[in-house]
Amino acid sequence: MNKIAPSELILNPDGSIYHLNLKPEHIADTIIFVGDQNRVPKVSKHFDNIEFDIQKREFKTITGTFKGKRLTVISTGIGPDNIDIVVNELDALVNIDLENRTVKPTHHQLNIVRIGTSGSLQNDIPVDSFVMGKYGLGLDGLLHSYVAAHIFEKEIEDAFIKHTNWCDNKARPYIIKGSESLEKKLMSDKVFTGFTATAPGFYGPQGRVLRLPIQDIHLNSKMDSFNFNGIRISNLEMETSAIYGLARLLGHNALSMNAIIANRANGTFSNDPYKTVEALIQYTLDKLVE
Repeated sequence: MNKIAPSELILNPDGSIYHLNLKPEHIADTIIFVGDQNRVPKVSKHFDNIEFDIQKREFKTITGTFKGKRLTVISTGIGPDNIDIVVNELDALVNIDLENRTVKPTHHQLNIVRIGTSGSLQNDIPVDSFVMGKYGLGLDGLLHSYVAAHIFEKEIEDAFIKHTNWCDNKARPYIIKGSESLEKKLMSDKVFTGFTATAPGFYGPQGRVLRLPIQDIHLNSKMDSFNFNGIRISNLEMETSAIYGLARLLGHNALSMNAIIANRANGTFSNDPYKTVEALIQYTLDKLVE
């Protein structure tokens, strides 16, 4: 069996994976992603006990149990590039023999749930609500670095490109379906669903104008009005499509739960975004152990 070169699979002197500073025994099979490292203890404060706690750079990890279920919560930082690091390194922890640098013969599947903040693109999805990404819509281009065409929803992509008159100078949008098993577990009448769009930046890529003109000032309104078989683009953020794509390629389940703290359609912002995030944390934890 071919060994993976040290330049490709980078380990720390203690044998932990390079960026996350984790070893296989440090993570649970169910992993919660949060962007902000300061949100990790806001999740883990609900745990019955904590068995492991470490941080390297923006990647903070805590593993413990909640109502008897072993969980890991990890901060990814912001953006698809960070997701590329986190998902690949977590997969390596469970599916690569780090000592021998070979792929394990038996695949180990993870369940990944993102708890993030986001802005709604629809007037009727108000601030302080929850949105589940039924699909991830990638505007970031990350997945095109991999052999991934077989997991794309090409019919929906083509409809989106036509509807928005998508600029050829940008990466082709890609669409990935979220995990159906996690969707069933986390769904309720409290949750809106739709396409969760992932942008490669916060300002221009999401239609915000400060001092720089942007390529398509009407893109957000075009996204607002996109509808494919009754499914709309519900919200816009910076991680979901990369999580969905990499998880699917690597054989893991992934789903994104979003706390809506802003409504881009009507220009409103939550009066207490921390309360909304806390409510989504509690909701998601309870659903994961039901």
